[in-house]
Amino acid sequence: MTTILHGGRLVDGGLVTDDAWAGFADGLVAATGTGDAWRADAAYAGADAVDLAGAYLTPGFIDLHGHGGGGVAFDDGPDAIATARAVHLAHGTTRAVLSLVTASIDDLARRVGVIADLTEADPTILGSHLEGPFLDAGHKGAHTESLLRAPEPEAVERLLTAGRGTIRQVTLAPELPGGLDALGRFVDAGVAVAVGHTAATHAQSQAAFDAGATLLTHAFNAMPGIHHRAPGPIVAAMRDERVTLELIADGIHVHPDVIALAFAGAPGRIALITDAMAAAGVGDGRYVLGGLAVTVADGTARLDSDGAIAGSTLTQDAALRTAVAACIALPDAVAALSSVPARALGLGDRYGSLRPGAAADAVVFDAGLTVIDVWIDGSRI
Repeated sequence: MTTILHGGRLVDGGLVTDDAWAGFADGLVAATGTGDAWRADAAYAGADAVDLAGAYLTPGFIDLHGHGGGGVAFDDGPDAIATARAVHLAHGTTRAVLSLVTASIDDLARRVGVIADLTEADPTILGSHLEGPFLDAGHKGAHTESLLRAPEPEAVERLLTAGRGTIRQVTLAPELPGGLDALGRFVDAGVAVAVGHTAATHAQSQAAFDAGATLLTHAFNAMPGIHHRAPGPIVAAMRDERVTLELIADGIHVHPDVIALAFAGAPGRIALITDAMAAAGVGDGRYVLGGLAVTVADGTARLDSDGAIAGSTLTQDAALRTAVAACIALPDAVAALSSVPARALGLGDRYGSLRPGAAADAVVFDAGLTVIDVWIDGSRI
């Protein structure tokens, strides 16, 4: 099936292009252009032509870090994963890394194995993200403290074996005993390592980035803040061109002015994630995250035990609207949801863009940045 989306405002590659079109064929972007030139091209004779009537057309979004939605968590098995993915797909997330909260090594190995099976069957699932158990207890957030541990080599190897090459990301606190050694082992295995849930100093963070870490997990949250004499991991990441900073743009985790500060401090290196838990797409109520009781009120998830923020109820289209409201230029905000996370995972040639040859993943938005339509591999969802 060949499809032409025409008459839209294409937001890609740092630009907004009016009266744009994109042609999809065999699951890929065949070509893009402006005006009506496509009508004279025999390749598009009989194509399914969709008039976007001035709507925005963007690449499909990629979520590096999310835990669930639709009332369930990615930790809960294949049916729960399908339910949660459907929620986020409707909000423009065409590809996702599935994040797992801290659990025992046995449980994590089993869950990573489940996601490995799904990754082989469903190309919209990019693999798993281990957010724990190798985290600092003093910055544990919504992770069970008794299950946190240093990254012993045996545990690292057990998880890598279970993942069969599908673990995409791991968050760890590099200052833990054996932290840098584990970091190097994950990097050698092709895993993107994120500094996060950490007490790391500026120097320790720099050492982690020099050792191969390329991400900062949900910047500003679960780590030391910026101090003028102790800049910490945030400034270390902003100053290092090799590092992508995750950001939860829900107006709760990070103030809008700080969202703007992050984009200014690390241009082209901000990835807008959801960190969504089960309440995403459902709403307020009582939930469980990693075995911990959570109450969601007015869209904010907090642990019952100590009131700590426990993930978000965010979807990526809402993150886009929050970023734009924080005065982030629309092309920059879209890139933070598409090309930047694709590049962070080493997928920049195939995903995160509507350049010819890329996967035909696309989202159409109205003027208020509400999702109208979603395409994956050239098929309308």
